[in-house]
Amino acid sequence: MSLIVHPWPPVYDSFSRVLILGTIPSPKSREMGFYYGHPQNCFWKTIALVLEQEEPIRGVQARKEFLLRNRIALWDVLHSCEIEGASDSSIKEMTANSFRPIIEASEISAVFATGKKASAIFNSMCAEEAGLKASYLPSTSPANRAFQIKPEFMEHWLKLKPLLMTHK
Repeated sequence: MSLIVHPWPPVYDSFSRVLILGTIPSPKSREMGFYYGHPQNCFWKTIALVLEQEEPIRGVQARKEFLLRNRIALWDVLHSCEIEGASDSSIKEMTANSFRPIIEASEISAVFATGKKASAIFNSMCAEEAGLKASYLPSTSPANRAFQIKPEFMEHWLKLKPLLMTHK
């Protein structure tokens, strides 16, 4: 069990409309230096499919530009926690991030959390402070591969489309 402190600031700007949250960066993401950095995590492919765009090439700057161009804010629910590897079920001693400053400095009107743990933590620890509840999105983690091939996976993710496509 290791204490992990979130290594990066959130990605957002004043035009961001939707905030997507994970729990805390995985060991592979921390090694790669950015969110959803595990090569088998399908976050970037999934969000590109939702937006009907090319998947952003690997690289922090290209991915940040992709997010901001599409009015997506990205962060994690937790500022710190004890966790074993990348196992959300092992999370203990949680300290949540504060979301009010991001929401007040942007156009964010919807929050989505990837995975049941991120959704539950946000809605129990952060929703009141943020002024918004998080909607659940199925995890894009390699550990959730069996669900990712089902139509229901994309049905959940496609809920983002009308919130993001209205600015085009």
